[in-house]
Amino acid sequence: MGYKDLKFEADSIFLVTGGAGFIGSNLCEALVEMGYTVRCLDNLSTGSYDNIAHLEKSGRFTFIKGDIRDLDTCMEACKDVDYVLNQAAWGSVPRSIEMPLLYEEINIRGTLNMMEAARQSGVKKFVYASSSSVYGDHPVLPKKEGAEGKLLSPYALTKRVDEEYGRLYKVLYGLDTYGLRYFNVFGRRQNPEGMYAAVIPKFIKQLLADEAPTINGDGRQSRDFTYIDNVIEANLRACLASEEAAGEAFNIGAGGREFLIDIYYDLCKALGKEIEPKFGPSRPGDIRDSNADISKARELLGYNPEYDFKAGITLAIDWYKANL
Repeated sequence: MGYKDLKFEADSIFLVTGGAGFIGSNLCEALVEMGYTVRCLDNLSTGSYDNIAHLEKSGRFTFIKGDIRDLDTCMEACKDVDYVLNQAAWGSVPRSIEMPLLYEEINIRGTLNMMEAARQSGVKKFVYASSSSVYGDHPVLPKKEGAEGKLLSPYALTKRVDEEYGRLYKVLYGLDTYGLRYFNVFGRRQNPEGMYAAVIPKFIKQLLADEAPTINGDGRQSRDFTYIDNVIEANLRACLASEEAAGEAFNIGAGGREFLIDIYYDLCKALGKEIEPKFGPSRPGDIRDSNADISKARELLGYNPEYDFKAGITLAIDWYKANL
């Protein structure tokens, strides 16, 4: 059963922060298509209005241009809201190493502003984006909640802090919070542009332009690449989860493991290209291998990812071929 069969009260109002970004815009679109009222809060620093413009005509969608670093904006956005899906953050491990102060400001203080606004507004559920980066240098695979290592980047630290605030807001204030540790999400509308772009859209764009992509490291690093629709499902299931599961963080992956070099050659084959990649130095702060144990999310959220990597990458390639 996919997310489209999940049911909420007909008059439910959802707030998606970072709703003009990759994951946020897909959440907004899914909820509008399901018939619910959606507010999107985004300052458009990394998101794009083009990702959500088509939702305006539905009559059930409102865009608020604003910043989660401003508490008054967060309070206004949370008015009468039932469910908050907090995706607003700055991603990218390398960029966080260059800009630690900005990451603290956005990813920690901004998320705390949103939790506080949700608490004061009586929001039913507060679901927020965490990251597999919180596992740091812990070497054991698959990654399992409760077995985290030393953090390797300011980005990872911001997400760990968010999880601790999520736990405290449940314990101290009774706000039902659910942290979702995303594992390398990919799919439609993920931005292929810029030096911090995610690897799959970047490879696809460069191959379509007959350019040779650069792989950081030897290409033998592995990731649990997770298709966007699995992440939509996880967010909505968290909104329906029990109070007993609140205050916790959950791995959200596909439960598989793909090697970067294998993905590269699979993309070449799918796109009909024969281009050898370049290899560059490994990036500081990057985790070598990731693979999610999703048993906790299955048990407590009812999460059951519908798309494995093969199904997801086929859909993603089709989307990029049609839209790049």
